[in-house]
Amino acid sequence: MPSPNLAAIAAIRRFNRFHTRWIGALGGSLHGSGFALTEARVLYELAHRDDWLASELARELGLDPAYLSRILKRFAAAGWLARERSREDGRALHLRLTEKGHEAFRPLSQASQDQAAAIVTRLKPQEQEALVDALGTAETLLSGAPAGQARPIIRPHRPGDIGWVISAHGRLYAEDYGWDISFEALVAEIAAKFLHEFRPGRERCFIAELEGARVGSAFVVRESDEVAKLRLVLVEKRAQGLGLGKALVKEAVGFARAAGYRRMVLWTNDILHAARAIYIAEGFKLVAEEQHHSFGQDLVGQNWELDFEAGL
Repeated sequence: MPSPNLAAIAAIRRFNRFHTRWIGALGGSLHGSGFALTEARVLYELAHRDDWLASELARELGLDPAYLSRILKRFAAAGWLARERSREDGRALHLRLTEKGHEAFRPLSQASQDQAAAIVTRLKPQEQEALVDALGTAETLLSGAPAGQARPIIRPHRPGDIGWVISAHGRLYAEDYGWDISFEALVAEIAAKFLHEFRPGRERCFIAELEGARVGSAFVVRESDEVAKLRLVLVEKRAQGLGLGKALVKEAVGFARAAGYRRMVLWTNDILHAARAIYIAEGFKLVAEEQHHSFGQDLVGQNWELDFEAGL
């Protein structure tokens, strides 16, 4: 076992002090609710599950059974808790919050939500994403549990998403391929044109999210009445390996086909090997390529096409 890192120990203790002060746990009344921190956590668990056994709840929260019993007796005396005999084990009682108990929990839950929202709204979008990542990493490391396989979602764009698309493209292509700022300028032009000329039903920006953070994009734009163009496909490094690139391209192709286009085209460069493999798997065919000097690099540009009618 490695020797303890004194700086890490100090950091954990410092964060514990910060967090207990920040959530108002030191005053004995969390968010001014009248509940101590432990009582609030017990109430939270009861509000989100109706079939707890007292022994299970004690294990889940790491509480002394006698201490938990005193809390449950208080809740029952206030009319917040109902106990029902288990059909499987007559000695066991299932715990369930009453409607009065749920009413007692709602102000506490709202106060916690409002406190977190007040902090988050002071952060820039990039800082909010960094916070989500940092807290998830801390939870995984401190729990000792293996990282879960989070499931990404794909949704249409919302206000603020396009700025992220521009920033992510500029950053990632500079890091991975050494492309200069002229590439970010090109992405900004494409994105601005998409917003200015957006045609609902004929164009779409798909945004991928993982644990609340944006991690991918793909655009379908109108090239002509019969031709759609696939643009700005990207997946952040932390989300690679989840099949998200394939999913984004598949969503874009499906949208273009349903929108009534006869063909879909795209332009890429031959060094983007992972992206090219996705396009080939989806049925795109290479129709032309040409050497060019762009973004501070010597590149080979490629044009690809997917004929929807050929697949009928």
